[in-house]
Amino acid sequence: MLRSVMKTWWVISMPVKKQEVLKLLDDSGICYESLAHEAVYTIDEMKKLGLPHADCIAKNLFVRDDKKKHYYLISVCEEKLVSLKKFQEIIGSRRLSFASEKDLNEILGLQKGSVTPFGVLNDKDKRVQVFIDEFFRNRLIGIHPNENTMTVWLKTEALIELIKSHSSSVAVINLG
Repeated sequence: MLRSVMKTWWVISMPVKKQEVLKLLDDSGICYESLAHEAVYTIDEMKKLGLPHADCIAKNLFVRDDKKKHYYLISVCEEKLVSLKKFQEIIGSRRLSFASEKDLNEILGLQKGSVTPFGVLNDKDKRVQVFIDEFFRNRLIGIHPNENTMTVWLKTEALIELIKSHSSSVAVINLG
């Protein structure tokens, strides 16, 4: 059962890594399931692992507008194709493209293959807006805890509450 009050915890100077994410979930009273596995870098590699709750594993994309002013993290079910042009129209953004590995590391403190909504815990300037596909509404979502050697499953609503407690922007939308 989720506790209704989350602790203020984000005054951390070091990047939030796997152990800190798990501690945060524990300290917040968020129920979750986790499984350590070999490092994976793509959704196809994730599928080959034969993980439980495979239908709940999210594919996560980190994109930016053409002026590098706005950054977005998109979480969708693994089989969904995301049209950046359609997403751009949905959110009313300028032209979008994938963010660089440098931006991924500098803004979210993540490495390639570890993109996850938990990355906003490292976004000190609150530059990244998170968009979760409505597919995950009222169900589990499986994501990395800021490192690609583990997958964590938790209720999407708990993830949203956690992101909001960090004062980051998050929305559930229909991504087609």
